This record gives sequence, structure tokens and C-alpha cells, in this order.
Amino acid sequence: MSGFAGTVSGMTTPLNGRTALVAGATRGAGRRIAIELGAAGATVYVTGRSTRRQRSEMDRPETIEETAELVDAAGGTGVAVPTDHLEPDQVRTLVQRIDREQGRLDVLVNDIWGADHLTDFESPIWEQPLDRGLRTLRLAIDTHLITSHYALPLLIRQPGGLVVEMTDGTADYNGTHYRESVFYDTAKNAVIRLAFAQAEELRPYGATAVALSPGWIRSEAMLDHFGVTEANWRDGTAKDPHFAISETPALVGRAVVALAADPQVSRFTGRSLSSGQLAREYGFTDVDGSSPDAYRYIVEVVETGRPADTTGYR
Repeated sequence: MSGFAGTVSGMTTPLNGRTALVAGATRGAGRRIAIELGAAGATVYVTGRSTRRQRSEMDRPETIEETAELVDAAGGTGVAVPTDHLEPDQVRTLVQRIDREQGRLDVLVNDIWGADHLTDFESPIWEQPLDRGLRTLRLAIDTHLITSHYALPLLIRQPGGLVVEMTDGTADYNGTHYRESVFYDTAKNAVIRLAFAQAEELRPYGATAVALSPGWIRSEAMLDHFGVTEANWRDGTAKDPHFAISETPALVGRAVVALAADPQVSRFTGRSLSSGQLAREYGFTDVDGSSPDAYRYIVEVVETGRPADTTGYR
């Protein structure tokens, strides 16, 4: 344990005076990361393509304006900036605005994805529409590269900056498990390598880069898939008993805050981390006081054919 005790959101505000950019903060992990950063005192710029005026191609109701308001309600300052991170000019303008208004960037969270509707987990590569697969890679990889290209010069102005590359799965898990689609597998593993590469380039400037994965996250889309709400999420175990190991997006949000507030965060640079791993490291919990360890559960319970039982895993 590092001595970072208690739930992160229950602490005082360790990120007062810090500026964060959560790229891809419309919903899911990105939204809650932004909220937790705000609860810790940060000014948080939240970006995405879904606004109250128009929806992205994912066609979901969540908006970046809502996210910014939730950041404000948590005690931080939320700033919604509509941004398509595949458009370099829009990203350049975004970073110029952060520089003009704040003069610094302390935390960059690259959470852009937006390709759920394109992902085919059933068909081999030769049966999938190539344009959809390549669009997936552009949304999942090019967006992160474009954002880092423009944001990192601002982040490295002072030492101590943090880059969090959000992905699905850790290097250890993904290294031995096919992620069910060539394009999805490539996208999520490329982001892990991107964190490693950025760590090397940022090291001389005293900045840290990590890859971070939630476990089985109860995002808005996941709750819809199981036909439940957060209030009755356990009813989803009727569809899949292993849903009992799932976690709210708060767990990974608190992981990002713990990293950002840790003066020794550089010990993690270049590494692939999970929300459950960092909950054990720092001592924070999910909103219900538990600390789900999804990847250990998947390997030790799901893959061995044992019946669903989260005892010892949350």
C-alpha cells in the first residue's frame, strides 16, 4: 500500500489548481473520470461529439454538457468543448483554449473510443466490412495520437504531468487472450503500447504515461444491455451470473485521481494497470465500499468453469 488511504472522493481536494483534459468524456468511464477529477478539485475540460444540439454516430442520449454539469456538482469546474478528435484543427484549437484559459495541463486522459456500434465479435476478419474495421482503428488509435500530439507540449511545461491511456484489458490479460475481434483486439492492445511509447518520450520531462483498464464496467450502455439501472443492477445476474463482479465507472475514476494525486506516480510509468489493481494499491473503493478485482476473477473463476461467486474478489 502506498499510504493513500480511504476512498479518493472522500478525501479533501488534492487536485486544487490542477487542469485536466478528459478526451472522450461523454459517457461511461470518461464521464465518471471527469466527475471524480472535479470532486478532487480539478478544472476539467470534457470533450466529445455528442452535444445537446447533435448526437455522434453512436446515437446515444448522453452529452458533454451533462458531464460538465456533473463535474460542477461534484465540486470542480467542468468545461464542455465539442471536439471531434479525428480532426486535427479542432484538437489544436481545444489545446490552445486550455492554454489561453488555464496556462497549464496537468492530466490528459485519452478515453476516446466511440466504436461500439462498429464492433463485430462474431465474424472473422475476412467476413467483416473493411471500412467499418478501419473506422474502428481510426476512432480508437488515431484520435489518441492526434490528441497527444497537440496536448503534450502543454503538459510538459512543468514536471509532474500525467497521461492516462484508457483501454480494455491489461497487457498481462490481453497478451494471452484474444479479444474476440481482430479490429477490437488490435485497437485495445495498440493503446497499451502507446502508453509505453509515450512514457519513454515523456520521461526526460518528468511526466508519466500509463495504460489503464476498468474491469467489467457498468456504463450506461452496459446497463441498457442488461436491461437494468444502477439501482437494480444485480438483477442483471439473471442474464449472466458473473455480472456480479461488475463495477461502476467510479472505480476507474478514483483510480485516475489516485494516480494524479500521487507524488510518486512515476513508478508506474509505461505500465499497464487496472482499476482493481489500483484500488488495492491505494486503498480506495467503489461506491458500495467494495473493490472488485475483475481480471483475477475472470481468470480464476470464469475461465475455470467455477460457479459465479465473488467472495474474495470484491
